[in-house]
Amino acid sequence: MEQNTDTPLKKTALNSLHYSLGAKMVPFAGWDMPVQYIGVNAEHEIVRQGVGVFDCSHMGEFYVSGEGALPLIQKVTSNDASKLFDGKIQYSCLPNGKGGIVDDLLVYKIKEGSYLLVVNASNIDKDWAWITSQNDTGAVLENHSDNISLLAVQGPKATAALQSLTDIQLGEMPYYTFKIGRFAGYDNIIVSATGYTGAGGYEVYFPNEIAEDMWKKIFDAGKQYGISPIGLGARDTLRLEKGFCLYGNDIDDTTSPIEAGLGWITKFTKEFTDCALLKKQKEEGVSRKLVGLVLVDKGIARHGYHITDENGNEEGYVTSGTMSPTLKKAIAMAYVPVEKSEVGSIVYVKVRDKLLKCEVVKMPFL
Repeated sequence: MEQNTDTPLKKTALNSLHYSLGAKMVPFAGWDMPVQYIGVNAEHEIVRQGVGVFDCSHMGEFYVSGEGALPLIQKVTSNDASKLFDGKIQYSCLPNGKGGIVDDLLVYKIKEGSYLLVVNASNIDKDWAWITSQNDTGAVLENHSDNISLLAVQGPKATAALQSLTDIQLGEMPYYTFKIGRFAGYDNIIVSATGYTGAGGYEVYFPNEIAEDMWKKIFDAGKQYGISPIGLGARDTLRLEKGFCLYGNDIDDTTSPIEAGLGWITKFTKEFTDCALLKKQKEEGVSRKLVGLVLVDKGIARHGYHITDENGNEEGYVTSGTMSPTLKKAIAMAYVPVEKSEVGSIVYVKVRDKLLKCEVVKMPFL
């Protein structure tokens, strides 16, 4: 990812800790972030089989409150936030008024008239500008992105690793719900049963001031379960195996939620930005679709590679691709013509001067 060298990288409250743990640090979305500690494949396996911790403090957090809160959220997001109850989370996106996507996000309902929006690090300023520009409902908006740290504790052993730190019954929390309670000796901590790995686990939100203590307590509690720090490299391979979209790769300002297979978060039970346009796409169909690919020929499809027919005529492009650590196969997500989007269809990816055969498969890959 290109980085403007004139702008100093932002640092999470745990930045020096990552260096002390020997993490390989890289610029990501304007932040100095750990990409790996012991290696992507090993870290991937730890999360799939045990428990690992990601520093996701670079993510953005906006609080939306007041009588105008729900009307504003309903206007700017594609999903139907009126269906939320206290403690429920919804995956959604912000249509951009031109058929594309400003960002994808999580909407937390704290209580009536009080919501938390969690947005991507690379889009904090853009999202804030967009949402505030749309605020004609009198909602109160507060950007707490610089004050909040976030740890994602992911994997099948996450519940056991964290339970001693809280009286919240973690194992009883349904997926995409959250509680606010006492955790690691601190009050008013948000613990949500979410994640970006498909391996189960929790995301824990807390003030920057207690970040190092929180990290220490989580690692002390999880020690007997083999808890390990995990970098952004494994976060990417884990989410790709589950077919989760990454903003900037699989979705962006030029892709519609219908093309991206996000029709399930696009609810026409209400009026929202781009509602008529997206409804028309859903009813009449789109010309391209985001699909999962498994490479039949040997090689790896990377972001930006061209998708072609058997004669090398360009038909689309790869949005994300990797060698799946779990499946031991090269997998990718790509936009292809709708007539090639059926499971079992064959397309080709251009890798240097070679055309590698790929098969369209159902997502998630795992």
